[in-house]
Amino acid sequence: MHESYGGVVPELASRAHMQNIVPVVDTALQKANCKLEDLDAIAFTQSPGLIGALLVGAQFAKSLSLALDIPLIAVHHMQAHVMANFIDDSKPAFPFLCLTVSGGHTQIVLCHSPSDMNVIGESIDDAAGEAFDKSAKMLGLPYPGGPLIDKYARMGNPLRFNFPEPQIPELDYSFSGVKTAILYFLQEQKKQNENFVEENLADICASIQERIVTILLNKLRKASHQTGITTICLAGGVSANSSLRKGLQNMGEKNNWSAFIPRFEYCTDNAAMIAITAHYKFLAKEFSPLSVTSNARARWE
Repeated sequence: MHESYGGVVPELASRAHMQNIVPVVDTALQKANCKLEDLDAIAFTQSPGLIGALLVGAQFAKSLSLALDIPLIAVHHMQAHVMANFIDDSKPAFPFLCLTVSGGHTQIVLCHSPSDMNVIGESIDDAAGEAFDKSAKMLGLPYPGGPLIDKYARMGNPLRFNFPEPQIPELDYSFSGVKTAILYFLQEQKKQNENFVEENLADICASIQERIVTILLNKLRKASHQTGITTICLAGGVSANSSLRKGLQNMGEKNNWSAFIPRFEYCTDNAAMIAITAHYKFLAKEFSPLSVTSNARARWE
């Protein structure tokens, strides 16, 4: 639906939510072999995200909570990505560090408990996911471009082209300079050879991916050294990237980390991560009033 526009169109996303939320809930109940009356609580994504889509989910959840007279649980989207590491039987022990990498966020999170998490480093401009998608657009690849860069990178040489690593203080990230360097590089090369991208696509993708991944992991290693924490997790849509997953595993072996990476289906936005977060909130009786409001940009530490 959104590919022809080169990105997600908020109005179309909101309308799709409205059209699909009832059949999706009905299908979920059928697959779980349960009825609405069997539910103990209703959880929904409160923030951050596209406000129209958030409002559809919030109002539907509030209606169910009120009609069934059961607790309402508001969940923060990024906290849920972190908690995706708790869906499977193998779970990290607190405290741990989690690198959450998505289209809109890049954060290093210090986690003391399911409800006690603090962002200790984050991007000061674009997120890593944006760097992937916008680099893909420069290469003429369709949206979403991040997975396509990963696909072509597997056939290329990651050391063929060298892009700069930003020198940002402490544990924060920046990807705007990398994007600019990639843009100027491509412009210069295409002046000399108009078919440069087509002839070198795999190596370009591999080199771009190599730089973005090393930026992410170098800061994560620094965070581990500063905090002394060696239990390390990965989360968010970009954690599905094969190079990032392999890079964390290799760095974990080299530094004696206990590394945890969610399965692919739990990396991108999914209901399971909202449910597992709500599970721990339910145990702690962290319920929300009906007056709770959706927020497109709410922080959560």
